[in-house]
Amino acid sequence: MKRIGILTGGGDCPGLNAAIRAVVRKGVGAFGDEVVGFRDGWRGVMEGEVDELTIESVQGILHRGGTILGSSGSNVFHEQGVERVHRTIRDLGIDAVIAVGGDGTLACAARLVEEEALPIVGIPKTIDNDLSGTDRCIGFATAVQVATDALDRLHSTAESHNRLMLLEVMGRSAGWIALEAGIAGGADVILIPEHPFDLEEVASHLRRRHRKGHRFSIVVVAEGAMPAAGTLELPSYPVDERGFPRFGGIAQAIAPVLQATTGWDTRVTQLGHVQRGGSPIAADRILATRFGAAAVDLVDAGAWGRMVALQGSEVVDVALADAAKVRPVPEEFYRVAEIFF
Repeated sequence: MKRIGILTGGGDCPGLNAAIRAVVRKGVGAFGDEVVGFRDGWRGVMEGEVDELTIESVQGILHRGGTILGSSGSNVFHEQGVERVHRTIRDLGIDAVIAVGGDGTLACAARLVEEEALPIVGIPKTIDNDLSGTDRCIGFATAVQVATDALDRLHSTAESHNRLMLLEVMGRSAGWIALEAGIAGGADVILIPEHPFDLEEVASHLRRRHRKGHRFSIVVVAEGAMPAAGTLELPSYPVDERGFPRFGGIAQAIAPVLQATTGWDTRVTQLGHVQRGGSPIAADRILATRFGAAAVDLVDAGAWGRMVALQGSEVVDVALADAAKVRPVPEEFYRVAEIFF
C-alpha cells in the first residue's frame, strides 16, 4: 500500500477529472493505496495543501470539465520551492507523486526526479498536443471538436454574407488543433507555426477560389503562426511567468491585410479559452482513464521518472524528460491538408 499524491498543473483542459478518478479507482480499489490531491498544481505541493480523495469523493466527476483540484503554473525551482516540496512529501508521508500536466509541469517533474531523486511519474495533458513521446494528450480531442463545431457554424454565416472568415485557435508552438480542426471542418487555408506564411500567397489562393465561383472562404490560424520574415508586423505579445510570449491576436493582424488584398468582407473569431472548457468528449474520457490507470501501475512498479503515453493504440511509458520537447506537426500530415486548399 502506498500514499499517492496527484496534482494537475498548468492550464486546465477537459479530461483531467477523468484522470483523477481513474487514479483513485485503480489505486484505492486495486492496490489498497491512499490518494490525496494537491491543490492548484505544484503550489499545493509546496504549501502542503491537499484533499483526501476516495472512491466516493470522485463519483460523478467523469463528465466534468476543468479539474476538481485546481491548477496553476507555479514553479518549484523558485522561492525555495524544492525544499518545501521535500518537506511536504516527508510530513504527509507521500510515497509517490503523479503529475498531470504539459511541458512546464512535466519538465519540473523530470528535474525533481533527476536532481532530487523524488518519486514522480507523469501523465501528459495539453490541448496543444505538442508533447513528445505520446501521440495524444488529454484534452486535445475535445479542443479539436470545439474548433470543428465552430468551423461548421462559421461556414453557414460566411456563405450567407459572402465573407472571408478567420478562426484563431490555440497552438503556441505546434499547429495540431488548427490542422486537425481545419481538415475536419473543411478550411480553405490553415496557418500553423511549423510553416511561416506569406499573406500575398494566401490572398492569391483566396482570389482564385473567388474566380472559380466560391462565395466564401474559411482560414484557420494557430495562435503561434508566424509570417515569413519581413512580410507582416507581429502584434506585441506579453510574456508569461516563464518568459514565453503569451500568443493571441495574430488573426486580427492578418484580417485587414486579407480584406484589402482580396476585396472580401473579413471577420475574425478567436476561440481562446472556449477550447479548454466544457465537458470532455468520449475520446478524452477514455484516454484519461487509460492514462490514470497506467500511471498507478508505474507507481506500483516504482518506475520513477516515467510518463504514460499513447503510441499507436497502445499505452506505454517513456522518459518524463521527453515531454518537454515540442512535437511538431509532421510534414506528411500538413501535405495531406494542402490537397484540399
